[in-house]
Amino acid sequence: MSKKVLILHGWGGSDFPHWQSYLASELAKDYGKVSFLKFSNFDFPQLGMWKQELKDELQDFKPDIVVCHSLANTLWFHLCADEEIEEVEKLYLVAPPSMRCEIEELKSFFPIHMPKNPHAKKTILITSTTDPYLTQTEAKELQSSLDVEMKVLEDAGHINADSDFGEWQWILQDIKKEL
Repeated sequence: MSKKVLILHGWGGSDFPHWQSYLASELAKDYGKVSFLKFSNFDFPQLGMWKQELKDELQDFKPDIVVCHSLANTLWFHLCADEEIEEVEKLYLVAPPSMRCEIEELKSFFPIHMPKNPHAKKTILITSTTDPYLTQTEAKELQSSLDVEMKVLEDAGHINADSDFGEWQWILQDIKKEL
């Protein structure tokens, strides 16, 4: 039985050609068990709505691996701090925004405190040296707080389609090793 992979997008979604869309389609091609959850109103997200949608998906799908991008990391941190959630085998935290983000459309998600427990047996934080939403100082603080492995990509922007992350082979291969 193959493991289940839950992919969680951030603000604005992760439609093609974003790497999350690519990842979902590549995993599905091999009959993988993948859920690419589409949150409601992703251009003007509301924390309460997204939390309920994620809690429902976690209960129904019961993933082994969770892949968060951008605002989905913040959502995951809220669940870690506020809720009793099942521990997953592996958690990918890709390009989280600053814990002190002040973007008007995202105000229901902030401020947030760093969680003490990411609710995963293994967690990898993936950041970029040129992410406009998270400095490397903040990334190191987050890594230290969570006590997790960190992979730093050079000049990768926000690790999204705008920074040429469509067919991201590294994450596909890393997840396939887990399956």
